[in-house]
Amino acid sequence: MKVKLTDKQKIFVKEYLVDLNATQAAIRAGYSIDTAKQIACENLSKPYLQDAIGELMEERSKKIDVDSQWVLKRLVKINDRCLEEEEIEKWDYDEKKLIGTGTFKFDSSGANKSAELIGKHLAMFTDKIDTTVTMDKKPVDELVESIEGLKNENNTEVS
Repeated sequence: MKVKLTDKQKIFVKEYLVDLNATQAAIRAGYSIDTAKQIACENLSKPYLQDAIGELMEERSKKIDVDSQWVLKRLVKINDRCLEEEEIEKWDYDEKKLIGTGTFKFDSSGANKSAELIGKHLAMFTDKIDTTVTMDKKPVDELVESIEGLKNENNTEVS
């Protein structure tokens, strides 16, 4: 079942694609400036609005013939170009021409940024920490018994 979007929601979805700033999209869609951040958060949490945004993003991507593979190829080209050594030249006043100095340079910041973006796409860097805890498959009674008799920091029995 497809949910029918309100007029404001339709505008929000289109405006969100302009700059991917949900708060500003909410303001441009006509929501109050005071509640725009909250409305934006609510709108982005609604699956049917996420679907609408995804559909428009896919449609836009097809129109301009750009997808993640295209972006990755460009990033690799940029990285390769930035890593090409370029000889530093200086002007020779006697010969009236540029001559090589034997020193080379390359664009390290461009190479680093393109490598970072490629790594992010491949999920090589993550700020998330796996906090999954696995428990022994012992029954609760056995776990309680194993805890009994343990001492706390003051060397007194834990009850």
